[in-house]
Amino acid sequence: MTGGIIMSISITTELLDGCVLALLSKEDYYGYTLTQRVQEFSPVSESTMYPVLRRLKKDNWLETYDEAYQGRNRRYYKITDTGLDRLIEIKSDWHEYKQTLDNVLGGEK
Repeated sequence: MTGGIIMSISITTELLDGCVLALLSKEDYYGYTLTQRVQEFSPVSESTMYPVLRRLKKDNWLETYDEAYQGRNRRYYKITDTGLDRLIEIKSDWHEYKQTLDNVLGGEK
């Protein structure tokens, strides 16, 4: 997704976790590339992303592995089965939250 729209509404920690896990549920990412993907929809900095990734790894929601690239190692992030379970929970919470906000912000009088 190139040229994404960045919203001015702040993203919560749980939503950021969900977005990272959702991206990783589709494919593994090198840290910098993952940060760029998240930046397509949220103004999150690299200095914010790496602590998020460390926390998600500590919670066993993702794991890392290294691959050589042009003589250096790149650290890749991969979602775990526990991370997939957490993503399902976050999606459920998001669906309920979104419905509530839709009713308040977009509901008919």
